[in-house]
Amino acid sequence: MDREKAKKAQAEVYKTALDMYRSGLVSGTWGNISARIDETFMAITPSGMAYEGLTPEQMVIVNIDTLAYEGTLKPSIEAVVHAEIYKNRPEVNGIMHTHSTYALTVAAARKEIPPVCEDQVQILGGSIRVADYAMPGTKEMAAACVKALEGRQGALIANHGAISCDVSLAKAFIGSQIIEKTAMVYINSMAIGGAVEISQKDVDYFADFFRNKYGQKS
Repeated sequence: MDREKAKKAQAEVYKTALDMYRSGLVSGTWGNISARIDETFMAITPSGMAYEGLTPEQMVIVNIDTLAYEGTLKPSIEAVVHAEIYKNRPEVNGIMHTHSTYALTVAAARKEIPPVCEDQVQILGGSIRVADYAMPGTKEMAAACVKALEGRQGALIANHGAISCDVSLAKAFIGSQIIEKTAMVYINSMAIGGAVEISQKDVDYFADFFRNKYGQKS
C-alpha cells in the first residue's frame, strides 16, 4: 500500500465527514464515508465517534477483501457494505452513506423514486431504487445495496437511509445531496397530484450528456 495515497484518502474522508455533518445529511455519529486507496484498501470513518472530534489519522484503513483493519479504532459497522461495492464496482473510488430526512422518509415507505428531476438522472443515472431491508452491517445489506446500485450512482436503503458512490468522493457527496433533494421534490410533488416522469429516452440522453459532454474537458 502506498502510504502517501493512504494519508490522502484519510484526509479526504475526514474533510468530507465534517462537510456531511455540517450539511445536515446526518445527525450525531450516524452515517459513514469511505475512499478507495487502491484495489485492496480503503479509508473509512470509525464507528460511533463524533465527526467534529476526529482527526484525519483516525480514519480507519481497512482491507477490502478481509475487512481486517489497522490501529485500535474499529471501522464503521457498514465497512462490509462499502467493501462489497468497491469489489463489484471497480470504477468507484468514494462512497457516502447518509440518514438524511427526506431520503429516509421515502426509504421507510420503501418506494422507488422514479426519474422526476433532470439532475437526478444526470448524476444518479435514473430512478432511485430501494435496497431490500436487511440488518445493518451484514452481508445481506451489502448484497442488497450492490443490487440496488446496479447501473446507478445512488440508492435508498429500506428503513435505513441512502447510499451514493462515484468515481471520486467529491462526486459521491454531490450524489448524496441530489438523493436528498430528489426525495424532497418527490414527496412534495405527491401533495399536488404527483410528479410526471422523465421519459426513458430523455433519461438516457441526460445521463450520457452529463457523463460524456457536460462541463470542461482537460
